[in-house]
Amino acid sequence: MSVIGRTPLADRVAEALLTRIRAGEWTLGARLPGETTLASQLKVGRSTVREAIRQLAGRGVLESRQGSGVFVTALDVAEDWDAVLRRAGIVAVLEARIAIEAEAAACAAERRTPDGMRDIRRALADREGREAGSEAWAEADMRFHRAVVAAAANPVLLEIFDSFVPRVRRAMLEMLRMGRGLSDESDHDSHAGLVEAIAAGDAVAARRLSRAHLTALMGVLQ
Repeated sequence: MSVIGRTPLADRVAEALLTRIRAGEWTLGARLPGETTLASQLKVGRSTVREAIRQLAGRGVLESRQGSGVFVTALDVAEDWDAVLRRAGIVAVLEARIAIEAEAAACAAERRTPDGMRDIRRALADREGREAGSEAWAEADMRFHRAVVAAAANPVLLEIFDSFVPRVRRAMLEMLRMGRGLSDESDHDSHAGLVEAIAAGDAVAARRLSRAHLTALMGVLQ
């Protein structure tokens, strides 16, 4: 059992509790002992235990439920999302984009609004007006895909997509520098077809076309 010294800090207590969780002393969903018990075990004051629990709750490991106690909601601290994306290979990121954007395209077809369709069509025109393979074209491509996700009217999907943008942008620019990419005609047709499926409210076709485009892009990058 971890014991804290005479002048402990709350973060040291938090680390001691996290170590015990990692070791399996408390499983997922388990209720922690009360503050008095933990304070006695760790030889600190209850206020220090309370602050340590607050820290771990902020990191997603614990949850305080009024009248019920403190419960384990994760067995470790989640890694920073940006760090995960920086380390991830582009194929892994594209696989995640397929899962997100294909569903977002279907939702966009079901929830489209005049403003949303106007944004999508404007983004498509902007993309087509750029020199294929240029950095400006790559930026316009990301704006187009973002407009589709935004039209899904799901803020969670949009936030996840936005977190992918820097990683995907770097990969696209690298691909373009290497002279790799889809043919202009097939690329244009896939984007235009997606727009028309969304405009027609055809969720099945929108999902299929979004998945097919990103799958083809993944094949180029592999």
